[in-house]
Amino acid sequence: MYSGTTIHGKSGDIMGVHQKIDRVARRHFGVLPGVAGGFPTIKEILHFEGNNGPDGIKRKSPSIDEPWHYVDPTRPDDTELMTMILDHHHNLVEALQSGNQPRAAFEAAWLAHAIVDGLTPAHHYPLGDKIEELWGKPKDERLTIREKNVIKGKNRRDTISKNWQYWGAKGVFVTHGLFELGVATSIKTTRFRGIGPSHEWLKHADDRGLEKVFSDAVQQIFALDMYHNFWQNGWSTQLAQQTRKELVPEIIRVVSYFWYHAYREAEL
Repeated sequence: MYSGTTIHGKSGDIMGVHQKIDRVARRHFGVLPGVAGGFPTIKEILHFEGNNGPDGIKRKSPSIDEPWHYVDPTRPDDTELMTMILDHHHNLVEALQSGNQPRAAFEAAWLAHAIVDGLTPAHHYPLGDKIEELWGKPKDERLTIREKNVIKGKNRRDTISKNWQYWGAKGVFVTHGLFELGVATSIKTTRFRGIGPSHEWLKHADDRGLEKVFSDAVQQIFALDMYHNFWQNGWSTQLAQQTRKELVPEIIRVVSYFWYHAYREAEL
């Protein structure tokens, strides 16, 4: 999801989807049963979003230790993102237990960012495979800013063709960006009141466990077929309604739950 231009720390305050989801999730988290003090404030969490978040790494150090927040819902063995999410959750528990507030804020922010991206329809596209097809090598072997942004083909015609597939109209990158811009525009004025985890939702989540909560949400969102519809037909009123009523509320609930689970595990 869009988190601002990552040029400076305030770039996502107005249209940042990650920042908006964090704010709403933190509000709903704050009223869950047993929540008192000890968890980072939203101001502390947002310090590690945008320019200080995972998207900032992509601009500052392309492909070097760059977080990869994509998941293929059609492949049960695609567990790289889930492992990353569980690592952040584990680190958040430890930070809460030790009272390390800056570390807890960092882990809460990066945990939320990974979850939000993993539940974003645009991140269900097998981008890694497409990059390897166009560049002729794995995504993490593009070691410079130029190499990451310009595809070098076998000849001039091949170079133009491959770059157009990635950067051109309906290209992979442009489509991804426009979809996320559509989400940002759709939820700009939405308050998302009353959509937090209910008692029944929490109980069902506890019965399933963290991995199942996330994987079930991935499948639920993938079944909406939003990204395919956008690629074929562009942004529409139907997609905007799905975003406000189904997509973002579910993402907010999952983020709130993962924070809540860590909070309870830390026995605060």
